[in-house]
Amino acid sequence: MKITNSLSQSHKILFLNTLAFTVCFACWTLNGVLVTFLVDNGIFHWSVVQVGWLLGIPILTGSIMRLPIGILTDKFGGKYVFSLLLLLCSIPLFLLPLADSFITFALLSFLFGMVGTSFAVGIGYTSIWYPKEWQGRALGIFGMGNAGAAITTFLAPSLLNHFAIQDPQNGWKILPVIYGVALVVIGIAFLIFAKNKKIENNTKSVSQMLQSLKSARVWRFGAYYFLVFGCFVAYSQWLLPNFMNVYQTSLVMGGLFATLFSLPSGVIRAFGGYLSDKFGARKVMYWVLSSSVVLSALLMIPKMEITTTGPGVLATKKGTITEVSNEKIKIGDTDFAVAQKKENDTEDAIFPTKTSWQQVVVQQNQTVKKKELLAKGITVIKFDANMWVFLVLVILIGISWGIGKAAVYKHIPEYFPTEVGVVGGMVGMIGGLGGFFGPIIFGYLLTSTGIWSSSWIFILVFSAICLIWMHYTITKIMNEKQPILSRVIDRN
Repeated sequence: MKITNSLSQSHKILFLNTLAFTVCFACWTLNGVLVTFLVDNGIFHWSVVQVGWLLGIPILTGSIMRLPIGILTDKFGGKYVFSLLLLLCSIPLFLLPLADSFITFALLSFLFGMVGTSFAVGIGYTSIWYPKEWQGRALGIFGMGNAGAAITTFLAPSLLNHFAIQDPQNGWKILPVIYGVALVVIGIAFLIFAKNKKIENNTKSVSQMLQSLKSARVWRFGAYYFLVFGCFVAYSQWLLPNFMNVYQTSLVMGGLFATLFSLPSGVIRAFGGYLSDKFGARKVMYWVLSSSVVLSALLMIPKMEITTTGPGVLATKKGTITEVSNEKIKIGDTDFAVAQKKENDTEDAIFPTKTSWQQVVVQQNQTVKKKELLAKGITVIKFDANMWVFLVLVILIGISWGIGKAAVYKHIPEYFPTEVGVVGGMVGMIGGLGGFFGPIIFGYLLTSTGIWSSSWIFILVFSAICLIWMHYTITKIMNEKQPILSRVIDRN
C-alpha cells in the first residue's frame, strides 16, 4: 500500500513537471514566431543580423543557465526552484508589449529565455521521485514536454493573425501576455500541489558538487546530447529554409514538414525511456548513434547532376571520312552510328537516372587512324533527392534522436545519483548550445560549399565520433573489468 501511495505521489509530480516543461518549452520557442511576424508585417524594421540575435538569445540563455539552475535544484529541491522560475519568467513576457526598440526586446528575450532552464530543474526533480527501474520511463515522459515547441509552431501564427485583424499594429501584444498568464497559473499550481523533495543528507558545497564535472563521462554524455538534442533544435529551425530552397515548397508546407520532424521526436521520447529501462541505455545509444550515421549518410547526398565522359565511338580501321551527320559517321563504306541526346523528363525519381549520348569530333574528308576517337561520349547522371524520401528520412532521424534524448538522461541518475541536477544541467547546457551554434555551423558550411546537404555531412562525422567514442569506452571497460563485466557494461 505504501509503494502504491508513493508511486501515486510520484506520478502527480511527474504530471506537474511535464505540464510545466511543456509550457516552458512553448515559451522558449515563442520568440522565433513572434520576431518573424513582427518583421514580416513591418511592425519593427530589424536587420537580418538583429533578427538572428533575437532568435538566438533565448536559446543561449536557456542553455548556459542550466548548470546553475541544476545546482539550485539539488540544493533546495525542485518545487521551489521550478515555481519561482515560472513566476519570474512571466514578468518579462508581461513587459514585452512595452518593448519599442531592439535593445529592449533583446533584454526581455534574454530574461524570459530562462524558461529553457526548466529542463535541468525537471530532470533533477523527477528522477528523485522514482526508483532506478522507473527512471528511464519517467524522464522520457517528462521529456515529451519538447512537444511544446510544436504547440507554438501550430497555434502562435494563427493567433497572431487573428489578433492583427482588429489592430494590425498592436494586436501581437496579446500573445506574450497569454503565455505569461500560463506561466503564472502553472507556477501557482506548483506551489499548491507539488511536494518538495531533495537529495537526503546533501551537505556538499557548490565546489564539491562541481567536482563531478571533471569526469570524462559527463562530457561524453554532453557530446551525445549535443547530437540528439542540440542538432534536433538546430534542424527545427534549419529545415524550413532547406525545404523552401531545395524543393521550392511554400512557407506553410515547409513549416508543416519541419513540424513533422519535431513533433514525433518529442513524443517518442517516452518510448525511448521505456526502451532504456528494458534493454539498457547503452544498447539503445548504440542503436541511436548507428542509425544516425546511416540516415545522415543517406541524407547528405545532394540534389545534383553529374556530367562525365561516357562511351565514345572509335574507328575500327584507318581511312578517310566520307560522310558526317548527327546520326552517323562513314569511313569508306563502313557506317559508325552516333547516339543522339534524349531529353530526360523524369522528375522526383527515387533512384538516379542516366542519360548518354555522343558528340562528333571529326570532320568530313579527315584521315583517321585505327582506334582514333570519332565521337566522344557524354553521360549525365541526375539525382533528384526525392522530396518524399527526404522527408521520411528526416522524420526517422528525428525519431532516433528523440529516443536518444531519453537514453542519455537514463545514464545520469545511475552514475551521479547525488548530483543529478548538476550533471543534468551540464549535459543539458552542452545540448542547448548545440541548438544555438548548430544553425551557425550549418550556415558556414552552406556558404563554403554551396550545398544544402553539407549540414548532414557534419551530422555524419559527429555521429561517427560519438559512436567510436562510446565503443572505445565500452571496449576499455571490457578489458579492465572482465570479472564484473556483466554488471558494468549494461550501464554504459
